[in-house]
Amino acid sequence: MRALLYTEHGPADVLEVGEMAEPHPGAGKIRIAVRASGVTPADTALRAGRLGRRVPLPHVPGVDAAGVVDEIGEGVTGVELGDEVFGIVDLAELGGANAGHAVLAAWAPKPAALSWEQAGGAAANTETATRALDLLQVGEGTRLLVAGAAGGVGTLAIQLAVARGAEVVGTAGPRTQDFVAGLGATPVTHGAGLANRVPEITAVLHCAGEIADLVTIAGSPDRVLTIADTSPPDGVRSSFLGDRQALHGLADAAALADEGLFTVPLAGVFPLGEGAAAHRLSETGHAHGKIVLVN
Repeated sequence: MRALLYTEHGPADVLEVGEMAEPHPGAGKIRIAVRASGVTPADTALRAGRLGRRVPLPHVPGVDAAGVVDEIGEGVTGVELGDEVFGIVDLAELGGANAGHAVLAAWAPKPAALSWEQAGGAAANTETATRALDLLQVGEGTRLLVAGAAGGVGTLAIQLAVARGAEVVGTAGPRTQDFVAGLGATPVTHGAGLANRVPEITAVLHCAGEIADLVTIAGSPDRVLTIADTSPPDGVRSSFLGDRQALHGLADAAALADEGLFTVPLAGVFPLGEGAAAHRLSETGHAHGKIVLVN
């Protein structure tokens, strides 16, 4: 099959499109003919050697994708050949989605309300956002601050939190205030003096930016959860892709999408052959939404 891959760790330029053997699903998994797949910061960090882990080379990046089911593993029920789904690979593999075929370990039906591009980039960020909101116990009456609200996880966390009945404030740059407001959050500009611009908050989700002032805003470090800082201040919790997963979030998000209450903003859509450009955009840290590759 055709796949985006690299044979050595390094900058985005090490990425190329080549031929790889097709994968096949084991028990409890399915295979899809990929229509679109996502690019995450973890993909770029692993490729560059910044993740602290190595993988057998050549390696195909990508952890989430959407497509049409074409093989079903032993013991799988509730899905049929030809079904349209979106989902996540087995994270122990650290990739495999940016290819012609991908094996998914968790999935949900693709909502008709989402395009292939949106569905292809939905699963990983949806799981991360759901996991973070669960850990923060976000629900009715929560006043949540999302720091880095215009990014891939932040944009989805806003919508999922609002659907739970939370009030959401989101930090973003001056040019993305209306974008954040359109997702259901009250936008505020990030930077110095943030505490003076934010109303009383009961929980903070840190997706990007400085973290020090967020503890003061929350009132206690245990009210702050980061998905971006690997060495947070004492008492601040952290959670990363690969932790105990909140896979129920995929079906929840799909249902919300069909009700018109959830969408996946796209920061960039690239052909598979332009994977290097997609990685470079991700590494700027200024992508507003999800970056996606299409086959």
